[in-house]
Amino acid sequence: MAEYKLELRGICKSFPGVQALDHVQLLLRPGTVHALMGENGAGKSTLMKCLFGIYKMDEGEIFLDGEPITVSNPDEAMKRGIAMVHQEIQPVPARSVSENMYLGRFPVKKIGPLQLIDHKKMNDEAQRWLTEVQLDIDPKAQLGTLSIGQMQSVEIAKAVSQQARVVIFDEPTSSLSDNEVEALFRIMNELRNRGVAMVYISHKMDEIKRIADDITVMRDGTYVGTWPAAELTTDQLIAKMVGRELTNVYPKKESAPGEVVLEVKNLSSIHAKSFRDASFTLRKGEILGFGGLVGAQRTELMEGIFGLRGILSGEIHIKGKRVKIKHPADAMRAGIGLITEDRRGSGIFGCLSIKDNVGVSVYNKFLLAGFLLNHKKINEVVEQSIKKLRIKTPGMKEHISNLSGGNQQKVIVSRWLAGNPDVLIMDEPTRGIDVGAKHEIYEIMNELAGQGKAIIMISSEMPELLGMSDRIYVMCNGKVTGEIEDNVDMTQEKVMSFATQF
Repeated sequence: MAEYKLELRGICKSFPGVQALDHVQLLLRPGTVHALMGENGAGKSTLMKCLFGIYKMDEGEIFLDGEPITVSNPDEAMKRGIAMVHQEIQPVPARSVSENMYLGRFPVKKIGPLQLIDHKKMNDEAQRWLTEVQLDIDPKAQLGTLSIGQMQSVEIAKAVSQQARVVIFDEPTSSLSDNEVEALFRIMNELRNRGVAMVYISHKMDEIKRIADDITVMRDGTYVGTWPAAELTTDQLIAKMVGRELTNVYPKKESAPGEVVLEVKNLSSIHAKSFRDASFTLRKGEILGFGGLVGAQRTELMEGIFGLRGILSGEIHIKGKRVKIKHPADAMRAGIGLITEDRRGSGIFGCLSIKDNVGVSVYNKFLLAGFLLNHKKINEVVEQSIKKLRIKTPGMKEHISNLSGGNQQKVIVSRWLAGNPDVLIMDEPTRGIDVGAKHEIYEIMNELAGQGKAIIMISSEMPELLGMSDRIYVMCNGKVTGEIEDNVDMTQEKVMSFATQF
């Protein structure tokens, strides 16, 4: 029996202007979880896409159970027993759960000369695998009616249903609740007991320490090394990932909050089960944290303030003046910006360049003769943004989809800063990005606060919420249940006590 279930040796991959992978290796032992770590842009997802046949590698070899294999496309990978749970899920929302699970491999039945999809068999099998991963979801339900977390759980069930020998988990928990994460880890432990080899990509250190047997670190498209997970402390792992010591993950904020710039009074949604009677204040130069469990309606409240959700009652005041916001354009005119939770779904324009993603916020400001874009002025704004936020890119014409998650997030921040808002709402601003890029986002937030910008930060990561906030409001079931002002009171226990006040 081969020592390794899977071997990747000497893998190279280039894109125009970028050496994404430079002679990278990865060796997976059977029945283990192998964490693949590195900053955004290190090449982790690119390496996995080469293994799964999404990208064609330029050089290198792949061995499965000691035998050399070639993987030309995802269908071939699945036939060889390699499954992948992608970071950015690509569901077909108009089709059923079972159809999404069996896409490309539908069971068929013969009726005379015809071959038709066997929907009964497909639904029965889908139900079996959903039950296997303890998901209480109807396989006949339309996928688009599920939450992002439930969709991600369906993807996990799909991977399990393929009974693969190797399973790749690329940021699988980025959209999952704590209970869903626990269910995933239970599934992974069962797969480990069956001898399945797993690759686990995550930026969450606590998860890595819990689930991983081995850790491989990549940096700038190169292989740094592999170690038993038990031998590395969190600080050692971070240092290997970023190539430097991060002595203070949450940089010290120098500025102090000033006068109130935003006041929300008794705001209620038109939907009965959403936020109600929500009140809070936000000060100039402040980073105001919003905590709460899944379903607390934090995102919905911010979308209501931004004009994306209908408001039944309540008031919004900007710098002491009441404003009526019925549409995002009203919010933008009032000086409010919103960085959404779902970067890929509602943040970036994935098919457009960095220039277009940043410049869209200032197109109406730079017009020639009232209708022609002044590209010289727009280019200046974009170049300034790339330099100021240290966006790693070959140039402004690069498609944003080619950037790492952290750099995509910087582009979105740049877009809003180009419009010069007074209030910037950041919903899960560091979701799915590595510790080095997180540190850079935190520094940007502190710089903005120092310039007098008022920032609202929704975060489900407790250390981030406690480490970055001047004050914290906590929500539960659509209501603001508590405010924490004193640093001494800013504890996980205090936040959780407010988050569970049903």
